[in-house]
Amino acid sequence: MKIIQTTIPFSLCLRVIIITTALFISCQSVPRASDVLDEIQVLPLADGASLYIFANVQEARAIIDLLPIEELGGNQTRQMLDNTTFAVAALFPPESGQRFQIVIWGNYPNFRAETGLRFSRSWRRHRSVTGQPYWFSSESGVSIAIGSRQAFVSASANDQPSDPLAGGTEIPEGFIDFSRGAPLSSWLVNPGDMLSRSLNEMGVPIRFPVRHLFFNVFPLEEDQYEAVIRFELENVSHARGMAAILNIAGGFVSDDPGTVIAALLFANSPVQNENNVDIRTAPMSGYEIMRLFGMFF
Repeated sequence: MKIIQTTIPFSLCLRVIIITTALFISCQSVPRASDVLDEIQVLPLADGASLYIFANVQEARAIIDLLPIEELGGNQTRQMLDNTTFAVAALFPPESGQRFQIVIWGNYPNFRAETGLRFSRSWRRHRSVTGQPYWFSSESGVSIAIGSRQAFVSASANDQPSDPLAGGTEIPEGFIDFSRGAPLSSWLVNPGDMLSRSLNEMGVPIRFPVRHLFFNVFPLEEDQYEAVIRFELENVSHARGMAAILNIAGGFVSDDPGTVIAALLFANSPVQNENNVDIRTAPMSGYEIMRLFGMFF
């Protein structure tokens, strides 16, 4: 599935941080996710990604544990996740030369990490555009910079260093309010082609001028999950038309197992609010939420 291809780099960055920095984390003075959200004005991530993700790690653990990544089951990885409060990530298209970039907030032993990197033959010190140092391994293509309360990780698609401290992406208007309270949220850049492809597969061959696509995931009880998807359109008229067409299309969704995701998406009527259209899915199993991730990620 596509989700496997996009999350494998995430596992690599976790493994690199853990193995190369001997990350045994104290849980004192860890910032709250709400504080991080309130402080963020511009993302510390580079422009040009296809997908940006926000995760309140403690509340999103049930969702993170769904990812088919062997390294997530390790004791040291779990220890790191137990003491990481908040994370933002960017996944880049192949032609960009960069694979991913991640920033996490917690309480990290940066002196120990710097010492381990300094004496490792696999890592070389570089200077960021910000003037700060970071470390790069040509073997893995991963760059890291670790502070006492933040860790920065990026990975290139070649043997050239990717600056993990380069950032400055503006957050779309309305995303912070939409994502507040959700364990895991994301927005897709230029979602029109993806949306058209997904609708075509559902038998709705229509294009909509969607400006942004926001996505929240919530864990429910007993291995059940719920997602809220927001489509931001150019104007109220377009939003009204999209809501009407999706309402009609929902009436034709069959009980064929091949259309299970379409059935989940059309379980509730879309809600139009000015130039936004919101869809709330039916409760989903872990397997179904993974399939939904595959559609959008």
